[in-house]
Amino acid sequence: MSVDHAELGRRLRSRRAALGRTVASVATDAALSVPYVANLENGRGNPTLSALDRLAEALGTRLTVTFADPGTEETSSAPPPSLAEFARTRRFRRQAGSLATLLGEDDRVTRAKLVDALAALAGPLDRDLHEGDWQRLLDALVLILAHPAS
Repeated sequence: MSVDHAELGRRLRSRRAALGRTVASVATDAALSVPYVANLENGRGNPTLSALDRLAEALGTRLTVTFADPGTEETSSAPPPSLAEFARTRRFRRQAGSLATLLGEDDRVTRAKLVDALAALAGPLDRDLHEGDWQRLLDALVLILAHPAS
């Protein structure tokens, strides 16, 4: 089995950073040691599927394992860097927190869902988005989720 440990590390770090989480908080939630998670983020180590599954849950996502023919292209689940940066802003965290309260969810769960939704919305646009673009998309999501049509 060929695993690109560097790519796995980039995805883990990007997801964690987009959620504004520390290595220690993710490690605690995943019942893993801080050095273990830090090593994985740095492209070192050989994680078990169980450890990856626990990390995925701690990061508000899920682990999927796919068997694919050699040479087939895979899609990246890491949010774009500009989205990861936007998700660390005070404005994003404030809106996500308000929405989490409204929906009765944990802030981290809501932030993870919003990052996933924003990344999915941006994919077909086929261009780099900037903070203002992300904010407009977030505003639209909040409007729809907070005020559903009757």
